[in-house]
Amino acid sequence: MTLHPLAGHHQVRRRLADANRSGRLPQVLLVTGPAGVGKQRLALWLGQLLLCERPAEEPCGACRACRLVLELGHADLHWFAPIPRLKAGEADRQVEEAAELLAELMTERREQPWYGPADGMSSHPLASARLLLRRASLTPVEGARKVFIVGEAERLVPQESSPDAANALLKLLEEPPADTWIVLTTTEPERVLPTIRSRAVPLRLARLADSEVRAFAQAQLRPVPGTAELEQLVRGAEGAIGALVGRGDAAAKAAGEARALLDAIAGGRAARLERSLKQAPWSARGGFTDLLDALAVELAERARRAPDREAVARLTAGLERLRAARAEAQGNGNPQLLLATLTGELAEVL
Repeated sequence: MTLHPLAGHHQVRRRLADANRSGRLPQVLLVTGPAGVGKQRLALWLGQLLLCERPAEEPCGACRACRLVLELGHADLHWFAPIPRLKAGEADRQVEEAAELLAELMTERREQPWYGPADGMSSHPLASARLLLRRASLTPVEGARKVFIVGEAERLVPQESSPDAANALLKLLEEPPADTWIVLTTTEPERVLPTIRSRAVPLRLARLADSEVRAFAQAQLRPVPGTAELEQLVRGAEGAIGALVGRGDAAAKAAGEARALLDAIAGGRAARLERSLKQAPWSARGGFTDLLDALAVELAERARRAPDREAVARLTAGLERLRAARAEAQGNGNPQLLLATLTGELAEVL
C-alpha cells in the first residue's frame, strides 16, 4: 500500500519547491502546526521532492525514487518516530534494537498508512539519536541526497547522561553534510529542546479549508460516507486530515454497528435483547456514544428519504428518544441498560 496523497498546503509546497529549485532550501526545518494537519506527510512530500529524478513544483510521482518514497522503501529516506523503551543494556545493542523497532514501525505504516500519535511512553531515545548520526555519516545509496524525518520531535530525550552524543547531534543540526536534509515535526514547538529549535528554520502549517477536507474524504475514505455523515466528519475534523481519518475509521465502524442495531430492532424482542446484552455495561463515552451518534445520522438520513409524513413523524420520534439516551450516556449511564431501554422505545415508534 502506498502513502495517501498530501492534502492542501499548496502555498507552502510552492515555497518549498521554489527554494529547492533555487538552491535555497534550508537543510534543517522544524515543521509545526495543529495535530493532524499533515506535518509528517508534508515532510515525506518534501523528501520525495528532494529525491525525485525529475522534480518541478511537485515530485513527478512516476520515477523510481518517487515510487520508493511512496512505498516507504527508499534507502535514502529515513523516518524516525518515537519508539517504546528499549530492553537492551549495551549501547551498540540499543542502537540495533532501535533500528529494528523503526523497521517494524515502517512495515506497519506500509500496510496501514493511517496512523496516530505514538503512545505516551514512547520517545526518541539516545539510541535513536546515535542511529541517526550513524546513517547521516554514510553516503547516499540511491541518489545524491539523504533525507531524515523526525516526527514528534518534542519527544527527543535530553542527553545529559551522554553529552558527547548530544553535542554530536547538535553539531549535525548546525552543520549537516551537504547531501543531507533534516525535517523535524511537532505539535508543541515549545517542548522541543531549545538547543534544537535554535538550529532549525521554523515552518508552520495552518488548518485546511473544509473544502479540502471534504474532497480528501470523498477521494480516500472507503466506503464513501453519505452526505450527512460526510458533513459531520468534516465539521469534526476542524481542518485536520488526521482527525478526519481517525474519526472516519471510528465513524465507519459505528455506522455499520448502527445499521446492525436497526436490523436487530426490526428482528423483534429477542434480537433486541440479544444485541443489548452484547453491549458492555461500562464506559458509556467513546464507542457507545459513537454508536448513538451514528444511529442519529442513520435515522436523520432515513427521515430525509421517507416517503410520507407519517414515516417522517415516526423517525423524528425515534430521534427524540435517541437524544434523551445520548444525554444519559454523557452522564455515564450504564450503556447496557440504556441500549435495552432505547431499543424497546425505538421498536415502538419505527
